[in-house]
Amino acid sequence: MPNSHSRVGVASVCAASLTFSGLIATGLLVAQPAAAADPSGYQNVRINEVTSNGNDTVELYNGGPAAVSISGWKMSDDGFSPQSFSPSASSIPAGGFVTFNSPKGLGDSDKVVLYTAGGTVVDRVDWATDKAKPAIARCGGDGTGGWVTATTAATFGSANAAGCPASVPAASRVRINEVGSDGSDTVELYNGGTSAVSIGSWKYVDGDTSHSAASISSSSPSATSIPAGGYVTFNSTIGLGDNDALFLLDGSGNTVDSVTWATGGAKPSDERCATGFQTSANATFGAVNSCAGSTPGGGTGGTPTGHLLGGGGSLTSGCAPEAPGGTGAKPAGTSAWPGGLDVTIADNVCAFTTSTGPEGRDVSGLAFDPANPSVLWAAKNKNWLYKLVKSNGKWVPDATWSATGKQIRFAGGTGEPDSEGLTVGPNGHLYVTSERDNTKNTAPKDTIMEFDPAATGSTLTPLHQWDMTSQFPQLDTGSKDDANLGFEGVGYVPDSWLTAGGWTDPLTGSAYNPANYPLHGAGLFFAGLEYDGTLYVYGLNSNGTFTTFGTVSTGKPGVMDVTFDAGTQRIVATCDNTCGETHTFLKVGASGAIVPDVTYTNPAVMPVDNLEGFALAPTSTCANGFREAVWSDDGVYGFGSGSSSYGHALYSGTFPC
Repeated sequence: MPNSHSRVGVASVCAASLTFSGLIATGLLVAQPAAAADPSGYQNVRINEVTSNGNDTVELYNGGPAAVSISGWKMSDDGFSPQSFSPSASSIPAGGFVTFNSPKGLGDSDKVVLYTAGGTVVDRVDWATDKAKPAIARCGGDGTGGWVTATTAATFGSANAAGCPASVPAASRVRINEVGSDGSDTVELYNGGTSAVSIGSWKYVDGDTSHSAASISSSSPSATSIPAGGYVTFNSTIGLGDNDALFLLDGSGNTVDSVTWATGGAKPSDERCATGFQTSANATFGAVNSCAGSTPGGGTGGTPTGHLLGGGGSLTSGCAPEAPGGTGAKPAGTSAWPGGLDVTIADNVCAFTTSTGPEGRDVSGLAFDPANPSVLWAAKNKNWLYKLVKSNGKWVPDATWSATGKQIRFAGGTGEPDSEGLTVGPNGHLYVTSERDNTKNTAPKDTIMEFDPAATGSTLTPLHQWDMTSQFPQLDTGSKDDANLGFEGVGYVPDSWLTAGGWTDPLTGSAYNPANYPLHGAGLFFAGLEYDGTLYVYGLNSNGTFTTFGTVSTGKPGVMDVTFDAGTQRIVATCDNTCGETHTFLKVGASGAIVPDVTYTNPAVMPVDNLEGFALAPTSTCANGFREAVWSDDGVYGFGSGSSSYGHALYSGTFPC
């Protein structure tokens, strides 16, 4: 309960009206014992899952950095005063779960209120009829996601993702984004979805259980709708205290989101930042959260103006995430990510363990299949290819192609290509780059190989192989680290784009004429060299030879993936944390040279890791003005041990159409 309000006993409160009358009617207004000290970090504990199907189980999640003792904690529902419960453990570890059964039973339309031993409200969740069957769970991130009715069996004691629907309702994308308790009592909501959400009937209530919920539309300024990617701010009419909470309810009385802060928090405001709610020195209501000059620990929550959704799960045997290295600055003039601010972890934990890579790392290059955009191809450094398809919102190996991926070899069926990048050619074949032969990893072997994905068997050998190793003597030093700085990505660029843009052929000094190169097919291949961020342009001839057209500067010190995006009509050169997690879109300039046009950062909610792969879905998949963007984390490190992203390789977001 907030310090600014008198402490009273917890009442039976009607879920629909949330009035105080039930206290008198049921005689549940009772005296409380002397307050106990609140445990450190209690504001990091969230109710994470509840079922009212007879088991009446409640799950708690600790999103903080340290264990939290819950000794002496109590709970109430819509019909009884605070009662002690018997948890599965007396403390919740960082990133861990604790479950217990409600001491009095839970109804079809009910709520759970959680208290410290001293009587402070920790969290609360309300639900309408049958919403908690089989369970109501936070979906889109344990402890931070929106409340959604689970589609499968409850997942008590583990991450909620397995029981969540493939996509959450639009209303569940709305989050409390910033709160001030310094007198203005201002609340900011943010809509991280792709469509407007009506909030005309929504209400809010604070941590004082004697208060009735207030209507957002009756608050000042009044608001009835929140646009996609937009904000709504209003001043609370019920006051916000120094040690308080805020609970957001939809028109049916279901909890949408909540935040709790301890003494000293929310002054001037608490705002969502990448590591949780933080007490900010500068309120930013109605705008992107600053997350600068903030004090960690002001409350619990997710991210500045978007949310990292999904993920979780325990590492499998041998799976070993690796922390990123080589972090550098983003180029001057870099723009913010233009797509949606929410990002979803889009694979199962440790999904890419193989015989040559049991640690589960090294998924690098990504490419959508232009002819079948429901397919995403992925290259794993240690000579593996994956055909991925969507299942329950995640990219998983297509079992009809291979449930465990297929190994690739160099020409003649030899070696283990250090496969980094890939692209899909006009014939549907996969063109894969390699930096080294992993059986001889101190020597470079910068090649582009052509594979037919329709070939049978568990191992693929190239139809053609083009070896450019001799062009890069700077990589042949006898060091495996230098040999590992070769071809990191490759993108197929159609001749039609080059000619329409007026590209000047570096070999002739005149406008590019594809007919001058009769064996090269219908386009050129742009291979990205990690060593210096340069793109090397090749015509790959059908007789096994190649033509080198020169180089293109990306303006960055490294490049990890290359793709041609037909939607923007741009070549995209991606660089990981080496260049501040950026994507440079290149065009044919007025002079006929290919030059950088614009550079974007990743969405702010994403980790700063070795995010080496990047792919944009074709515009044929557009919905509500957006299409999918997918990233791969080479080290499957995410935000580190204990985070929902630890052990995951793939992330999914949105990009404008």
